Amino acid sequence: MHFWKMNGLGNDFIILNNMEEHLPVECLPALARRLCHRRLSIGADGLMVVDAAEQGGDFKMLFFNSDGTVGEMCGNGARCICRYGCETGLAGERQTVKTTAGLVTGQRIDRRTYKIRLNDPTVIRLDCPVEIEGKAYPCSYMELGSPGLPHAVVSFPGLKDADENDLRELGRKIRWHRDFPKGANVSFYECLTPDHVLAKTFERGVEDFTLACGTGAGSVATALTLLGRCSGENIRVSMPGGDLFADVLTQGDTVGSLYLTGLTNIAAKGEITDEDL
Repeated sequence: MHFWKMNGLGNDFIILNNMEEHLPVECLPALARRLCHRRLSIGADGLMVVDAAEQGGDFKMLFFNSDGTVGEMCGNGARCICRYGCETGLAGERQTVKTTAGLVTGQRIDRRTYKIRLNDPTVIRLDCPVEIEGKAYPCSYMELGSPGLPHAVVSFPGLKDADENDLRELGRKIRWHRDFPKGANVSFYECLTPDHVLAKTFERGVEDFTLACGTGAGSVATALTLLGRCSGENIRVSMPGGDLFADVLTQGDTVGSLYLTGLTNIAAKGEITDEDL
């Protein structure tokens, strides 16, 4: 099998082209678990499998978390897959990618920078505080696309200096909270200036913090825009791996479109020779 290894601000992925590999879909969860294991194989936050789109889109992206679970969509992954599609000739500089959560459009800004339109929020609850061990944390909840990718957006003053182990444990508890039947990706945030936000996401399926989360950045920007705390234009979301930029176009108290822009990186291209496979 041939692969690409890409990352968006350190959120890393293995990409396989199933139009060439012809792998049965039922084997992909186990393949994701193996290939994403950082000690036994290549290592990544997720596996993206490119295939032909049955209806609509230049091609289809199947996304699997490192634990083998299916992800509805991935924002950083979508930016990487758009670059992959452009550089391999699957699509042009403007493209449409079919994901489990719906169509995602992408545009090449320059060689490494891609802008995507994320799936529109289909569920938005701005005021749903979550209680952990008797303490209430201010929280917004939203789902992007259909079926929706769930995100809990949690205000956390002092995020920059927070103890990572304590924050990880809190993220794990919120991720599994009874208020979120689907589970949730948990993005902690702290506003630095009106349009500059510090954020860190505990990702469902990875079960840990990642260096960046595209849908997390988009969800944080959406919540803050609807709450009137951000302008909605070119919101800088600083994550451990770097900066993402979000644009939230509103229509009254709803979101008309949500865009995410950031760098991509092709780390490696090669052949998988894992003998245990």
